[in-house]
Amino acid sequence: MNTWFKKSFVLSAGLALILSGCGAKSDNAATNASPTEPNTAKKLNVVTTFYPMYEFTRQVAGDHANVTALIPAGAEPHDWEPSAKDMAQVKDADVFVYNGIVEGWAEQALSSASNDKRVVVEASKGLNLMEGTAEEEEGEAHAEEGHSHDHVLDPHVWLDPVLAQKEVESIEAGLVKADPANKADYEKNADAYIAKLKDLDTAFKTGLKDVKRKDFITQHAAFSYLAKQYGLTQVPIAGLSPEQEPTPDKLADIIKFSKANNVKTIFFETLVDPKVAQTVATEIGAKTDVLNPLEGLTDEDKQNNLDYLGVMKNNLEALKKALNE
Repeated sequence: MNTWFKKSFVLSAGLALILSGCGAKSDNAATNASPTEPNTAKKLNVVTTFYPMYEFTRQVAGDHANVTALIPAGAEPHDWEPSAKDMAQVKDADVFVYNGIVEGWAEQALSSASNDKRVVVEASKGLNLMEGTAEEEEGEAHAEEGHSHDHVLDPHVWLDPVLAQKEVESIEAGLVKADPANKADYEKNADAYIAKLKDLDTAFKTGLKDVKRKDFITQHAAFSYLAKQYGLTQVPIAGLSPEQEPTPDKLADIIKFSKANNVKTIFFETLVDPKVAQTVATEIGAKTDVLNPLEGLTDEDKQNNLDYLGVMKNNLEALKKALNE
């Protein structure tokens, strides 16, 4: 997200009037509100970043909040950056929910669009995050310095149903902090959704317990937490960012591994070009299939009424099929 930081000073200056105006509008609205209006009538304004954060928050908030997602459906969140309109939403939020790491712009945005009353929830904070090795996007510059890789933390905790429960608990705590009057409802809603995540965890444990093979090949290194949770091994073609492409040597290693281990399925994802996965599949005579990292819902997902739980169940079925070939 280097582009964001380069533009931050210009953006901050350009937003000064916009953001101050938004703040004034909010203050006036509060001043003009009826003093006899009950607190329960005012819903929280909750702004989230991308789909999993939106879905987890929506499930916990219930009827007590208006929950929005900044990153639109179909957009790839790793490279997304906020507009002036998005920054205004961040400023006026009662609660801001983000995963952490994947939203490289978030801390700068929160600092620029400051709001002392806003509750900020970094859902992955406190979790035992894994370190991944991402291919450098500016490889030539780093190669000159003697480096070909950069160690970064893997943000994809939401793909592990057990860690997803922890994120829901963090979101619950944030909503309670912002709106203690409705604590009982937030706790009830969180408990109900966590029960569904526990059922999902059980389904993964049962479904993957006796599969024939334990390794699977993905185009994007998004499934390390899921693989670790259920005793599998993810073999990624590229790094943590879905836009990264493998080096020729890495691609050759993947093809060699696939042939040696009789791999019959190469997984790709929905929001990025599948050409790399298709190249490997063609080379080894395998097929491709979708393993969805849930970084955003597609139009097709929406048409099929899929949500986090539905997509994760589809992921489970895809894994079971591939690992039993």
